[in-house]
Amino acid sequence: MRIILFAFLTTLASAAMLRNPASKVKRSTNGDDSFEEQLRSANELLKNERDADTTMRLLEQLHSMQDEIRDELSSQQEPNLEDTMQDVRRDRVRATGDTIEEINMISGVNMALYQGDMILTEQQASEVLADIRENEGGYRSKRQAFRDNNYPNTTWPRGVNYYFYNASSDAVRLFRKAAILWGTDTCINFGETYSAEDAIVVIESAGCWSHVGRIGGKQLLSLGAGCEAVSIAAHELAHAMGFYHTQSRHDRDNFITLDVNNIQQGWETQFTKQTPETNYNYNITYDYGTIMHYGATSASANGQPFMRTHDPLFLQTLGSPFISFYEKLMMNLHYKCLDNCKQEHWNKCKNGGFPHPRNCNKCICPSGYGGDFCDQRPAGCGKILTATESYQTLNDSVGRWNYDPSMNTDEFYMCYYWIQGPPGSKIEVVFVNYTENLSLDGCAYAGVEIKTLADKRHTGYRFCSSDYFGATLISTHNIVPVITYSRVYVANTILEYRIAPGSQTKEETTIRPGTRSKKPKTTTMRTRKTTTTESTPNSECEDHDVC
Repeated sequence: MRIILFAFLTTLASAAMLRNPASKVKRSTNGDDSFEEQLRSANELLKNERDADTTMRLLEQLHSMQDEIRDELSSQQEPNLEDTMQDVRRDRVRATGDTIEEINMISGVNMALYQGDMILTEQQASEVLADIRENEGGYRSKRQAFRDNNYPNTTWPRGVNYYFYNASSDAVRLFRKAAILWGTDTCINFGETYSAEDAIVVIESAGCWSHVGRIGGKQLLSLGAGCEAVSIAAHELAHAMGFYHTQSRHDRDNFITLDVNNIQQGWETQFTKQTPETNYNYNITYDYGTIMHYGATSASANGQPFMRTHDPLFLQTLGSPFISFYEKLMMNLHYKCLDNCKQEHWNKCKNGGFPHPRNCNKCICPSGYGGDFCDQRPAGCGKILTATESYQTLNDSVGRWNYDPSMNTDEFYMCYYWIQGPPGSKIEVVFVNYTENLSLDGCAYAGVEIKTLADKRHTGYRFCSSDYFGATLISTHNIVPVITYSRVYVANTILEYRIAPGSQTKEETTIRPGTRSKKPKTTTMRTRKTTTTESTPNSECEDHDVC
């Protein structure tokens, strides 16, 4: 009873602080005047949007704790962190910004949004502050799907209603595509209507942003200039359906490390931890390749990564343009879509798939797997490649030969390969080369995904930079799906593969530096240290390290 009373009083106190910014805790002395000016200027861009002032007051409170939060993050940082980070160049494709964070920074609205693209209700903001206080007692955060004491009231039980107001034609088209993406692989129905009591109103305002979950009545979602991408629309729509950012999860420190030296001043406060009461992850493991994960340089002060993946070869996977398999599973569980599918339906799904909520006799498959039961290579471009003991080369080109940069080309061209060895064998895949000028967080415009992990459901390693030349992956299984994709000009991927030497002997688990026994046959890249990552077989994936 005391615990409940304490939590209740803490929430009341937090709400009072939000209504009365004069009751702030210890103030930071780092550029308060400049921060206040930027915050209020950004807030004006939201044009008196519902809960914008509440979010502004929350950000003022977080700013007042900036020094304490930075000290806490610094204490968690590993020594010599920057010495262990991969040196990867980052390109710029669009002047308006290539990510939500860049777009919102350029528009100036990011300063008035929680974690750069969210507007929070008073209750949500109060929970953030209460979580910080509880974390001082050693609690860990849990926030991705918004499942607190109000769940399921924050979901859309009768489907997601929406309509458009002053949105651009591109925004209208792309939001509709995003709704189709989420609706196709869930039981959630989307309807375009003006008459619904609760509805998302898609507008063209400054930047890309949304509320979190259903808040009741009309709630705005902005797709402003620069936000014209299906991935951005799908990201913001996921917020409105109840998802927070992946890097806000309680277990994030098991997978990424924050480098406070590279974080933009003021953004340290956006990486505070929350508590189990505001989140439940459905026992789904952390996935670097979610559409809700920010990129490694998204809030960087100097262009260098401020997030480091514990497996360094996953760095470019952060900031994905695709809804991940695990996000589809989590959304289905969050909306109880799978309650009507029986165990016999689950048993039919191979390679980690799960029953389709709209037809339990078919399966939703992890990336790289297809067919009704996820036991086939996806249809279309690509083929099955047979690995031998000698190196062979996969040289793939995918994209638009007649690419026009002035056109909004949001459709991805994709090819699917299976590199296959004898049963019981492992496959070695070596990254040789990739087309220049497409190196971005998440490989947002083009890239290659290589799936060598024990967990077939997890997003594979994504690369879109020649700086990864020599990176060597050794699979757990005898089939390695390889996915190439581009929504811009033709991108070329060069890989080498073979049956891993000695792979039919006793399986081992290592993450070690290595050298190739044979130099790549096709490359113009400079020589660099080779990194070899070997997967762990038969690992438990739920809320543990990547398997």
